[in-house]
Amino acid sequence: MFAIIETGGKQYRVEKDDVIEVEHLEAEQGATVALKVLMTGEGESVSVYSPKDDKTVEATVVCHFKAKKVVVFKYKAKKNVRKKQGHRQCYTRIKIGEIK
Repeated sequence: MFAIIETGGKQYRVEKDDVIEVEHLEAEQGATVALKVLMTGEGESVSVYSPKDDKTVEATVVCHFKAKKVVVFKYKAKKNVRKKQGHRQCYTRIKIGEIK
């Protein structure tokens, strides 16, 4: 059985015991979080849910980490204008538990 969940403005297809990386969640390591379910399915049958339904997926926070640094370098030719900037996105690794 699989579920389509939404977190951080993105959608993920998950199954029980999957480990995925999502945008940073405000939860302690080892805590359980409930994620909103948009759709579930098994084989060829699919069920779509509205936001009013209480369908959730239980997930456990494994760890928090940062991605590799992305360097942004902007310049204007022949004007001696240079700007170097870096960014590291924060992520949370979660393990999918029960689909309710």
